[in-house]
Amino acid sequence: MTREQRLLLLDWHNPDFPVSLQAELLGLSRSGLYYRPVPPSAEELRLKNRIDELYTQRPFYGSRRITAQLRREEFVVNRKAVQRHMREMGIAGICPGPNLSKRNSEHRVYPYLLRGLKVASPNHVWGIDITYIRLQNGWMYLVALLDWYSRYVVSWELDQSLEVSFVLAAVGRALNQAKPVILNSDQGSQFTSPQYIRLLQETQVEVSMDGKGRATDNIFTERLWRSLKYEEVYLHEYRTPRQARQGINDYLQFYNNKRLHQSLEYKTPAEVYFKTPQEVTL
Repeated sequence: MTREQRLLLLDWHNPDFPVSLQAELLGLSRSGLYYRPVPPSAEELRLKNRIDELYTQRPFYGSRRITAQLRREEFVVNRKAVQRHMREMGIAGICPGPNLSKRNSEHRVYPYLLRGLKVASPNHVWGIDITYIRLQNGWMYLVALLDWYSRYVVSWELDQSLEVSFVLAAVGRALNQAKPVILNSDQGSQFTSPQYIRLLQETQVEVSMDGKGRATDNIFTERLWRSLKYEEVYLHEYRTPRQARQGINDYLQFYNNKRLHQSLEYKTPAEVYFKTPQEVTL
């Protein structure tokens, strides 16, 4: 049961349905209905936020280098703790070495299909990835699907957990708009899950997955995350998930429709994706 479902149950009161009966119907212990997660400490938030900044600036840094840099900045932390935080944040250094974006060992890994491939048009190749979004008193996770040819963000979703449901929501919304030939991801558990694979197979989208430690497989999405964080997230201290959702929505609208990209000959992603010149006003 998710945190949101527990809170809904606690907020709903009906004398005809005592807590013990609710627990029995849901197959939960009675104490499970009253569980409220302990909020993160200020020190944990400060550490996670700094890890996010270091990783965004240098995504080739693994846990060893991040730990070394944190110690230079007088954080009292060891590598094991940094690895744990990185796993919780859903991030992994793209240098060769252990992959922290752990997949389920029972899930199948698909081959990387993009080696030597020239991306020739919109909807030829999409990439999907997840990043950490900080809040004043916590954090959220952002998943986005990016068209590699145009850099257009086709769909995105924000959630407070790394459960696969928010990934499926973003993918489903994207596939309602268009269909790529290939969808590339890392080997994280969300992207090797049966639900994710089934959704792509049912829509006849080819599944591609990064090789471990490959520094260039996800470069376009890494650039998106860097732009988003330096131009939006780090400039605003989101107090609530609602503020984060609004700020990120506004930024991605700007990114798609108004932000000129040097790599696109100073066109916007929307112009290239839809191949229609647009009037850009700031």
